[in-house]
Amino acid sequence: MLFATVAAAGLFIASGTAANADQNTNSNSQQTQTVTVKFGDSLWSLSQNHNVSLDALKQANQNVSNDTIYVGEKLVLPSTAQSASASDNVQVQPQQAQSSQQTTNQTQSTNSSTNSSSSSNSAKDWIASHESSGSYGASNGQYYGKYQISKASLNGDYSAANQERTADQYVQSRYGSWDNAKSFWQQNGWY
Repeated sequence: MLFATVAAAGLFIASGTAANADQNTNSNSQQTQTVTVKFGDSLWSLSQNHNVSLDALKQANQNVSNDTIYVGEKLVLPSTAQSASASDNVQVQPQQAQSSQQTTNQTQSTNSSTNSSSSSNSAKDWIASHESSGSYGASNGQYYGKYQISKASLNGDYSAANQERTADQYVQSRYGSWDNAKSFWQQNGWY
């Protein structure tokens, strides 16, 4: 149990403070929509999921420094966010948010599989080039290999096959596609 907790914490740190959000609507005089950061979220993924610009999300949450967010933290969504809960003045319950997230993940998975493989491969190669110059043996502290994945995520298996498999799983779960991961990298200098 302790090992699983440590491994999960390592994956969280390695993923660059990522989390998934529950969505809530506060009933102030002005409707202010918030999300609660969960494991797997990033500012970029929240901006994409709620159809707001990354800059607008950062402006609405000026307490966020260095783009670091933490699990359990509540973030304000800019008023330009479009969602059914905001337009219907309905508070989203955690199960509804989870179902919404599952639908989003399924949609991303479907969209990802319909993308041309050459475009995804091009984005994947681009990231590998910028992370490690394409070397499976590249090491940078706790990050290792062609895609600079945390050693904890690789579970001691540094083989090329495991690096590819782990990188694909990480990118699919966090960004939905290599093209999205590349876009994030270009905006932030990491993925």
